[in-house]
Amino acid sequence: MTAVRRALPLFLLLAAATSAGAQVTAADSAMLRRADHARIEGSATARVWLIEVSDFQCPFCRRWHDETYPAIKKDYIDAGKVRLAYINFPLVRLHKNAMAAARAAMCVAAQDRFWAMHDALFTSQERWEGLADPRPVFDSLAKASGADPAAMDKCVASGAVQSLIDADIDRARDIGVGSTPSFKIPGDPQLIAGAQPLALFRQALDAALARAAASPSR
Repeated sequence: MTAVRRALPLFLLLAAATSAGAQVTAADSAMLRRADHARIEGSATARVWLIEVSDFQCPFCRRWHDETYPAIKKDYIDAGKVRLAYINFPLVRLHKNAMAAARAAMCVAAQDRFWAMHDALFTSQERWEGLADPRPVFDSLAKASGADPAAMDKCVASGAVQSLIDADIDRARDIGVGSTPSFKIPGDPQLIAGAQPLALFRQALDAALARAAASPSR
């Protein structure tokens, strides 16, 4: 394991099971492992991580998704250079359906369809953001993403993924996140806040890749 990868904070694996006061059954633990793993995108051999802290109802998060993410995915993630991990940070005081969207996304993640649902939630944001009950739209998006809506609804009703989302929020705050979207490249002391231009992300990721190339693999 490289020094860069060791620097990745334990945002992900078993975050819910290790959060304070969480009571997780064996079945829930297995489901949470699947959901946790599914929101990581990219090659396991990539030596640089990009942590995305986001809110599905945030308009600036959608802007980043629409304008910057496609190039990051093509040039860094699909190219095997960078792994992207999604961290939930629903701003519930501003966005009334953000938490429901996060629950739906993580329950779909348990079916290994997180990234399709991630894209669908952002591209359809205007359809569900103002609804009193967004669940029918989420069911439709889950089905279009290749997931079973009934299984998603059962998962949401169980409340099992809430501990994972709560752990996301706590860990994001621990690294100084106060708004969305925010981004962290482990090993870089700076937090990237806001839907910054693609050029800034290229500069930061290229610098991280250069650091990784200069560090001995272990």
